Amino acid sequence: MLHISQPLKLKGITLDNRFVMPPMASAKSDNGVVGQELCAYYDEKSQDGQFGLIITEHAYINTEGKASLGQLSIADASCINGLSQLVSIIHKNGAKVIAQINHAGCQTSKEITGKETVSASTIRLSEKFEIPHALSKDEIKNIVEDFTNSAIYAKEAGFDGVEIHSAHGYLLNQFYSPLTNKRADEYSGYTLEGRVRIHLEIIESVRKNVGDEFIIALRLGACDYMEGGSTKADSVKAAVMFEKAGVDLLDISGGFCGFINPQIKEQGYFAELTKPIKEAVSIPVILTGGIVDGAVAEELLATGQADLIGVGRAVLKDSLWAKKAIDMK
Repeated sequence: MLHISQPLKLKGITLDNRFVMPPMASAKSDNGVVGQELCAYYDEKSQDGQFGLIITEHAYINTEGKASLGQLSIADASCINGLSQLVSIIHKNGAKVIAQINHAGCQTSKEITGKETVSASTIRLSEKFEIPHALSKDEIKNIVEDFTNSAIYAKEAGFDGVEIHSAHGYLLNQFYSPLTNKRADEYSGYTLEGRVRIHLEIIESVRKNVGDEFIIALRLGACDYMEGGSTKADSVKAAVMFEKAGVDLLDISGGFCGFINPQIKEQGYFAELTKPIKEAVSIPVILTGGIVDGAVAEELLATGQADLIGVGRAVLKDSLWAKKAIDMK
């Protein structure tokens, strides 16, 4: 039976416990750059090695993919020095750290990026957003290259790995969801193989450029919970494909353009997704979803719902939450 305080070996590193601080946008960067405020924030959250793993907030891979003001950048080599400072602080405090890399797709605006928004198809997420430009195949190749370059920058900054973001309605999730992918080419929204093609291309390119020991994680919006959207069955098949392509860690979320399960409210509400995925793959699976009680986290691990437990909002309220949960065990 797994326990929160049990270490986990992941590639060439060891996580000291099973708690993960998931990526949560802080809007504390200064025009994309790591500054004193962001460093202080991660220093506070990572104190005493209370997290085995910290996944830093989503960083944009190019200016077209910037989701919001105050978002962190990993779009060019000038970011490396600041990111290195962040990594040093987190490592000093005893945690391992991976960088979440992201492209907003059409979940942004020209006001933020200065550019036309893009997506898999000309489907806008809601009336709040603009109608996007459907990416050409050449533009998709450029995005694969930008994800790859960002992974290289993360490695040079000293991160233990990267997490490719395909959840919460951002670009890769827009390809994965049949609600927003209406393409009829090889990235087709009408087959699972088409919907994950860009993911597999990114994984292959990243792995080729960062080597075998650098961790590649993927955050998947595993179920849209909407008619005509992605399903649990889809996610199990996709997870197997991602593992085969070279992913080392799966971070499971859900909900179209959000991160809630409208059908289940109790703590660990994405366990219905993580359990069948965990049973289908041999790589570790992270479960995040409304967990505020250490005993619940322990139970979710002990009953095989996941390999790692992500705790977000509880840690925003109390920076010592994870330490207290481990000490109370």
